Amino acid sequence: MDFDAKEILARNGIEHLAAQKGPLQVRTPIDGRVLANLDVATAQHTEMAIQNSVKAFKEWRTVPAPRRGELIRLLGEELRASKAALGELVSLETGKILQEGLGEVQEMIDICDFAVGLSRQLYGLTIASERPNHRMMETWHPMGPCLVVTAFNFPVAVWAWNAALALVCGNSVIWKPSEKTPLSAAAVQQIFERTCARFGTAPAALSQLVQGERERGEQLVRDSRVPLISATGSTRMGREIAKVASERFARTILELGGNNAGIVCPSADLSLVVRAVAFAAMGTAGQRCTTLRRLIVHSSVYDKVVSEVKKVYEQVRIGSPLDSASMIGPLIDKGAYSSMVKALSAAKEDGGRVFGGERVYAELPDAYYVKPAIVEMKKQTDIVCHETFAPILYVLKYDTVEEAIALNNDVPQGLSSSLFTTDMREMELFLSAAGSDCGIANVNIGPSGAEIGGAFGGEKETGGGRESGSDSWKAYMRRATNTINFGKDLPLAQGIEFGV
Repeated sequence: MDFDAKEILARNGIEHLAAQKGPLQVRTPIDGRVLANLDVATAQHTEMAIQNSVKAFKEWRTVPAPRRGELIRLLGEELRASKAALGELVSLETGKILQEGLGEVQEMIDICDFAVGLSRQLYGLTIASERPNHRMMETWHPMGPCLVVTAFNFPVAVWAWNAALALVCGNSVIWKPSEKTPLSAAAVQQIFERTCARFGTAPAALSQLVQGERERGEQLVRDSRVPLISATGSTRMGREIAKVASERFARTILELGGNNAGIVCPSADLSLVVRAVAFAAMGTAGQRCTTLRRLIVHSSVYDKVVSEVKKVYEQVRIGSPLDSASMIGPLIDKGAYSSMVKALSAAKEDGGRVFGGERVYAELPDAYYVKPAIVEMKKQTDIVCHETFAPILYVLKYDTVEEAIALNNDVPQGLSSSLFTTDMREMELFLSAAGSDCGIANVNIGPSGAEIGGAFGGEKETGGGRESGSDSWKAYMRRATNTINFGKDLPLAQGIEFGV
């Protein structure tokens, strides 16, 4: 596991952080070594960040949207120049393979491109009025400081999904990253500040970084000066945020748990299925919200599919994510490994047959590499319905497509889903109102790999929020309905007469 962590930090311009003596210890999951001991924000620092964000918002909201888009265009340029270095840092800090680290930075670049175009398309409607000589329309306005809470598994892309849209919409941003991946956030913050210097007229504190543990996030969530909270993480975290936010009527964009299924029909192209399952179930060591966690296979092709998937699992290369030959890196930490061990034990107690799941590179006591696991289950038990953030693929058998869709939907989460078929009836049923109840429903691809152009998010315990593409920009703005009377009379709606 040979790599130069100091050089990776230096390439991202954050080597000075390694000299800090703060309380937030940052380890790389590659071999468990300590990368830095970071200083964290205090309650007072966080209060100042909120005050400064309010001030920045009041200035930024009056800047024309296409001009705001120019800032995001420059951010995209800076990210392109920093892609190699930042992608490597993401791999160092999260343990995802370098190709995925680079792909995450590409997501940031892509959302900048999307947001630049959006800056000239923040449209409202003109609505027919029932009153003569009246025009009714809707307008959209910035909301205020937006809090973005990000998880360790996508430490920079999720910030960009939110920040690019929030900034184009005229808001300021406060970023609370995961305490497991603060270095990637610090590098992105430097890139953003460099972008603002090129832009020349951006208000100070337009996007701020608040590093620290849970209490700093709680302080930000509670504050009434922050009207929008976009949070990515566990369902537990989402419930706590939703409760606090609802008490003060704040808006939330919640992107939480996923327990995603893939249904394999008798007519499916099995070579396509095997390739799709390989990345969807094992990519990022199973630490994606869109990871394939349940494979629901028709009884007529079950044995063949399971046999072929097991062959792929036996061949997969596990190792340092900075090694180009590796296909799977480590779990993020000991807690993730313990959760995987506990889940596999529960699955065995439920009658599951486990293939894989063993720890490898045990000579690294503070790094947690595992073989991806396949667990053949007779039915969908409680552990199958629970999201374990690790490379565990539960396999179930079905006989009718209606039964398969019912299994797909019979979990608390509702993020992503997929169906493999060449039967148009099965395809249309899966995508219909009687089909998948997830926010994402794919055909002949896996549940992961969402593109920037589509709104990302899901239903039920996934939280209901939408980020990134489509019309998700509306979540970052407030809507006003306007009526203009250009006549000399004052007719009332609904034919009401009020003679004065």
